[in-house]
Amino acid sequence: MIKRLSKMFLILVLAFTTFTSIGFAAGEDDTEVINEKLGFPIVVYGGSLTDTQKEEVKRLLGVTNPDLVDHITVTGDDLKTYLNGNPNSRMFSSAKITLKEQGVGLTVDIITPDNITEVTREMYANALLTAGVEDAVVEVASPVKVTGHSALVGIYKAYDAKGAELDKDRMEVANEELSIATKLAEEVDKEKVSELLTEIKKQIAEQNPVTREEVEKIVEDQLSRLNIELSPEDRQLLIDLFEKMRSLNINFDNVRNQLEDITKDIKDRIDSVMGDSGFWQGVKDFFRDLFQSIANLFK
Repeated sequence: MIKRLSKMFLILVLAFTTFTSIGFAAGEDDTEVINEKLGFPIVVYGGSLTDTQKEEVKRLLGVTNPDLVDHITVTGDDLKTYLNGNPNSRMFSSAKITLKEQGVGLTVDIITPDNITEVTREMYANALLTAGVEDAVVEVASPVKVTGHSALVGIYKAYDAKGAELDKDRMEVANEELSIATKLAEEVDKEKVSELLTEIKKQIAEQNPVTREEVEKIVEDQLSRLNIELSPEDRQLLIDLFEKMRSLNINFDNVRNQLEDITKDIKDRIDSVMGDSGFWQGVKDFFRDLFQSIANLFK
């Protein structure tokens, strides 16, 4: 009996040691490295947040040391300044922007997807690339349910704060793009809308249209290819939007490359989740075998 208990004790000690080691390995030095060239990340808080909500946003965006982050607030006045919007608007959407080295690409993550009700990460990515935001990690959060439109304004203001002023015409077109995307998403699946915008941009990059008629053909071809039915009014909105983009001489080829980077990032994250699933299945199997071994000691 003593021999069996000794075996059981040894097994439990080994199990505890194994998982304690895993815990320490995962927790080794999580200190974030500060990029002295690009500066601290910027957290932009919606001006309508209460103090309690602001603290919740800090938690959601991973602000553990406020001294290692630049903090700014976005208000209705900023909405008017950047997008000629209503200065009386209430602003809740918040964002954390971490600039990256040139060529790294754009990554967008919605931390609170249940509270950002209309704008998807792909919609943000499309709009930000149109505005000229290319190499950054952008995280969006809100402690209350909002459409998500005002987060763009905060991101623009953050770039101003970093001295990397964005072109106002491109910002306005980007905001129009986001508004059209969310409008279309009322009738068409959100993912389909994002795919449509992305594919139109890719085709513009490939074909380099020089006339409105060529832009119109690209839009119509992609609507047909993706089997998306729109009203004549909505089709015209899309054509007008991409004609404005063409007239601004946006580097669509660069936009296309960035969008492909985002697609790869999404795939990598899915693979990561699947990997985690495999890990926890391994944990489950380990303890199943462990308890079976303990049971066998008493047979």
